[in-house]
Amino acid sequence: MTPDLVATMERSAAAVAVAMGLLWLVSLRLRDASIADVFWGSGFAMVAWVAAAGNSGAEPRRSLALALVTVWGLRLSLHVASRNLGHGEDARYQAMRRGHGERFWWVSLFTVFLLQGLLLWAISLPLQAVEVASGPPGLGWLDGIGISLWVLGFLFEAVADLQLRRFKADPASRGKVLDTGLWRYTRHPNYFGDALLWWGFGALALATGAWWALASPAVMTFLLVRVSGVALLEKDIGERRPGYRAYVARTSAFVPWLRREGKP
Repeated sequence: MTPDLVATMERSAAAVAVAMGLLWLVSLRLRDASIADVFWGSGFAMVAWVAAAGNSGAEPRRSLALALVTVWGLRLSLHVASRNLGHGEDARYQAMRRGHGERFWWVSLFTVFLLQGLLLWAISLPLQAVEVASGPPGLGWLDGIGISLWVLGFLFEAVADLQLRRFKADPASRGKVLDTGLWRYTRHPNYFGDALLWWGFGALALATGAWWALASPAVMTFLLVRVSGVALLEKDIGERRPGYRAYVARTSAFVPWLRREGKP
């Protein structure tokens, strides 16, 4: 790592810490820790802009990465904010609030806000590497792969979110399972899209020689599959929606694939 990158990482870490601290204070006022989730996407855009300030990475890769993460981050934050509007605090945080009781006000600083801030900063390392790297100039084949992965991933995520929103808005869908559109080929097309576009960011970083930055999409994919994504969502959904077990039997969990033969 170059001195410029180390300095940038220190500056971005400070920005994330301040942002998360302020969000925590707002959450105490609102009694709603869900705002941490709203900030998640736009937080990556913030880190990228902080990294870009004072640096002059190779163009057009630098500006391209900045534009891509800004578009993705703002869309995700707006989507989560509109989804949560009028529904109060997310059930996960309500359970944590009940479990910790009166201590939750300060426990949430570490278990919700600073923890998410640490993950956000660590996963954003490919973006920071791109903003600082002085070369190579122009775009090469690795950049082409990165852009392609980002576009495909972004479309998967955005279209899947739209399909799910329309499904939930239809009263006839109550108690049913969405198994059409992208959801016909994977149980979590939005998570798959999210992982895919982060591999795109990883490829952009790899184009600068920052091979170590591939740890970022690997961590993001692991979180989406094993921790906060697929595993968490499917923990009890089969009990709440009787048809979900049959959906699991015929549909790929993460990577899109054709329905299993012999399944309805």
